[in-house]
Amino acid sequence: MLDLINSLLFDYTVRTVAMGAAVLGIVAGALGTFALLRRQSLLGDAMSHAALPGVLLAFMLTGSKAPVVLVLGAAVAGVLGTFLLLSITRFSRVKEDAALGIILSVFFGFGLVLLTYLQRNPTAAQAGLNSYLFGQAATLLTRDVVTMAAFGGGALLLLALFWKEFKLLSFDRDFGSSLGYPMTVLDMLLTTLLVIGIVIGLQAVGVVLMSALVVAPAAAARQWTDRLGVMMIVASAFGALAGVAGAFISSLGAGLSTGPVVVLVVSVIVLLSLLFGASRGLVWSWLQQQRHRRTLRTQSVLADLYGLTTAQHPDPRHPHNFELLRAMNRYQGGVRHSLRALESAGLVRETTPGEWALTDAGVARAREEQISKEGVK
Repeated sequence: MLDLINSLLFDYTVRTVAMGAAVLGIVAGALGTFALLRRQSLLGDAMSHAALPGVLLAFMLTGSKAPVVLVLGAAVAGVLGTFLLLSITRFSRVKEDAALGIILSVFFGFGLVLLTYLQRNPTAAQAGLNSYLFGQAATLLTRDVVTMAAFGGGALLLLALFWKEFKLLSFDRDFGSSLGYPMTVLDMLLTTLLVIGIVIGLQAVGVVLMSALVVAPAAAARQWTDRLGVMMIVASAFGALAGVAGAFISSLGAGLSTGPVVVLVVSVIVLLSLLFGASRGLVWSWLQQQRHRRTLRTQSVLADLYGLTTAQHPDPRHPHNFELLRAMNRYQGGVRHSLRALESAGLVRETTPGEWALTDAGVARAREEQISKEGVK
């Protein structure tokens, strides 16, 4: 922990990379929440690949590698890819998944052609452009982080301004249309914001891995909550955590690229969330199922004991043999545990070894449950 704090405070490279990765994680996590909920997770992959020719064309037209110029070029290419995607799905019979594959392959192939052309005609100015393919976070400068924060902050500001409209778009588009909202325009705006969130991370993570940062934090956050606002905050926190942790881990060993390490860290976060998420985690779901099963077993034993007393004896507190209860209960393995749980709750008591009877509270509870079941029927 001391080494981490020392590196973040005094090591320029680690501090810059960590800040850039954190900004990227926050923006990608927030915008990726809507992509995940709208079942457009592959859109991030397609748009990140589509942005590559925009970066290269921006350099070829301007001769500048300024972050603002390259980000704007990537954004224009991403928006163009989005427009073509919406046009293909709207005016043809091609489904969205096929359209995504077309946009991804065509734009990425065009980008590779441009990259090959630049590599065959090397100049000092074009050095480092191939880092946009797989990312090279170690080359981030303060101006790059400022550019990322400016574009990402603008995207988050628009997200906050159109929060209600984007929620309506994500959950009930038809209802929004009936209210008079321009849902197609909102769809294009939200997709454009997602493109901005993608292109600002190309230098750090690259077109190949950028889609992971869009989907993974949101997928992890979904396991912890069912509320959109909380999910977006948690996704941003997971993205920032993965960025900072990935930057620090990659700084510990030579040859470790920050982008892949960040993706590995966020993958671990997703795995832990899938297992232990409070809302949908597999472990908590299993524990909840076991708790429900125990509840059903105890209710069944209580109902059987009450049924025996009312059918055979005028006194509902008459004791009955444990073996008889076990033979009656369909949950054969949990009768003894259920009786002990009912005893702890004051609903039954063991009159003699192996003989169990309802208490006054148990009789009242059994009657309530019987009346409730009859009402449901």
